[in-house]
Amino acid sequence: MDLLRRPEVNIEALMQFSSSSEERLQVQQQVEVQAKYSGYIDRQQLDIDKAKRYDDLVIPRDLDYSLIKGLSNEVREKLIKQQPETLGLASRIPGITPAAISILLVYMKKKNG
Repeated sequence: MDLLRRPEVNIEALMQFSSSSEERLQVQQQVEVQAKYSGYIDRQQLDIDKAKRYDDLVIPRDLDYSLIKGLSNEVREKLIKQQPETLGLASRIPGITPAAISILLVYMKKKNG
């Protein structure tokens, strides 16, 4: 894919290095998949990068989840029971929604100034 981004290189030039028709078919299929799904892959990578940032974001031990408006009772109970140390750990608790993580993140930012 990196080579194809160069203006002087095209798929035909790359295919000259292929020895079998099966190999050529596989390359063509891979290029097509990459072209069609690159936007989705990029978006997923952004989500992964965002989640990694949450892994290091420490939740204060004294955080009172009952004061956080917008959390459902179910989410609140799970957070109280599990007492996750980081936002990343909280996001991995079954039933904790991305919206709940966002609410928790906003609350923590407001509280810390």
